[in-house]
Amino acid sequence: MNDVTKDPWSVLSAHQQVIAKRFIAAREAERTHLVVYLSGAHAYGFPSPDSDLDLKCVHIAPTQTLVGLDVVEDPGDRIEVIEGVELDYGSNELAHVLRGAIKGNGNYLERILGELVLGGDAALLAEARSVVRPVLSRRCAKHYGGFATSQLRLFDQKPTAKRALYVLRTAATGVHLLTRGELVIDLERLRDHLPNEVDELLTIKRTGERSELEATHAAVWRSRLTDMIDAVDGAWRTAVIPADPPPTAVAAVDAWLRDVRKRHW
Repeated sequence: MNDVTKDPWSVLSAHQQVIAKRFIAAREAERTHLVVYLSGAHAYGFPSPDSDLDLKCVHIAPTQTLVGLDVVEDPGDRIEVIEGVELDYGSNELAHVLRGAIKGNGNYLERILGELVLGGDAALLAEARSVVRPVLSRRCAKHYGGFATSQLRLFDQKPTAKRALYVLRTAATGVHLLTRGELVIDLERLRDHLPNEVDELLTIKRTGERSELEATHAAVWRSRLTDMIDAVDGAWRTAVIPADPPPTAVAAVDAWLRDVRKRHW
């Protein structure tokens, strides 16, 4: 489910690839990444020429630092513009991410199960995926429904194609996960759940156009967006995944994390 099926670097231009590889190499010299995941518009399938590189990562802290007196904190988010390429980097420690995944946090589920992997430890990531998939549950509805609702509020403030697409992507990912048991992030693969008119928004977004939708047009789209959010609630009631992660699956995650700690003293 959602194993890499294409070269994740192919969504970036040649220049972006050069900058990203240099930037990621510098971050990997600072910490051990389980995964460096390319999120944002590139993962959602509608990047525009000015889209930043949204690098959301999971790192593994050395076990010896976790059992001592020092408080181990995640590195601060950093945004840099290098030779015209904007990079937005953030990373969270593995245990925190796993706890979030068990709670249904889509941000963390997407980092582990998403396709656009640009760095990290491929073998260890495969292990992580094997223990995280069994903990997928209806808890994800709270994340995807809630996040889509927050994106709708932003759309109300400024009704752009980009903001509408973020509502659609978030809600459709939630619906697909609940009804199919599969985490899919790219809008092109979520079309079964989307309004037929979505292409008009994609065309606008991919050109980098940021102007607001005309008032009447925005009102029509707002109705479609609320329908998508309602669909998340509807999908919860008929979901193919359990209401909560099975205790045995949670225990497997815990056992795997303990093993990782032994390997990363």
